[in-house]
Amino acid sequence: MTDHANTNYQNNPLHGVGLKAMLEELVSHYGFQILFAYLNINCFKTNPSIEASVKFLKKTDWAREKVEVFYLYRYKNLPNPSSDQFKLPPRDRVVPAHQQPGEPQQLSLEDAAEEQAKRDRKTAAHNKRPQGGKPFGNQRSMPRAKASPATSSDPWAKARQQHKSEDKD
Repeated sequence: MTDHANTNYQNNPLHGVGLKAMLEELVSHYGFQILFAYLNINCFKTNPSIEASVKFLKKTDWAREKVEVFYLYRYKNLPNPSSDQFKLPPRDRVVPAHQQPGEPQQLSLEDAAEEQAKRDRKTAAHNKRPQGGKPFGNQRSMPRAKASPATSSDPWAKARQQHKSEDKD
């Protein structure tokens, strides 16, 4: 390994911190209820335990990254990453040497509910149909015609029927 690589590991607060140790720190400081309120991951709500959460997070990349981001920017209270570092997974991010971890943020269930409501409003605004444009997602501007029983079970039936009618002409 080069000296540059060693420096990167030294400037990564997650280097040497196992998932179990990270969860133990988070649970002892915040508890499972706060973790669920902020992260919305069911392993923190339904029969929560460190062992079950570790097992789930090891299998689920998106959830593990969500916990790692929470650990870095809420618990370690680091400033938000630069745009280049933001693109990287949390374990690969390098924190500039002048940025040191701070005291954990004080979090409450009320603040979590407020943040969730803000995210819900943002999502609703994003999913609204733009003026004069096409709808987003599964929204349709016109109802879809019902498929005949033959075409609903065979996606190529309509093409075969057209081909047969062209052959007769």
